[in-house]
Amino acid sequence: MLYPSIWNENLFDDLMNLEFPSFRELDNTDRRLYGKNASRVMKTDVHETDSGYEVDIDLPGFKKEEISLDLENGYLTVGASKALDEEHKNDRGKLIRQERYSGSMQRSFYVGEYVTEDEIGAKFEDGVLRLTVPKKEAPKLPEKKTIRIE
Repeated sequence: MLYPSIWNENLFDDLMNLEFPSFRELDNTDRRLYGKNASRVMKTDVHETDSGYEVDIDLPGFKKEEISLDLENGYLTVGASKALDEEHKNDRGKLIRQERYSGSMQRSFYVGEYVTEDEIGAKFEDGVLRLTVPKKEAPKLPEKKTIRIE
């Protein structure tokens, strides 16, 4: 039997074994930066108490110095960045593969415009950043008072 020259030996085998290009990697920037556990990076639990909120943020593998907290216009932004130490040398031989990456991530929470940075508590321990944020409402305006005209 004659086959077209663009196909190898069997037209149907070639059609069934076609591999279509995968475009999933275009959307996996975090996965390339943080490995197979990228979907679990910076997981957050928020608990409401009578006086405020307790926020627990998982930041495994980060040091306290690599984490930043900024408060601006009522938004608390938690950022974490990791850089590679390119100058690390040892006597174990040539590095063939390295699976540690550099990158940064951040997440913002609206805490209200009347909360100040002095009122927010932060503690980092065992890869978990624990924040305490008070509940604060806008100051109440004085009640309407009528002025008598003479």
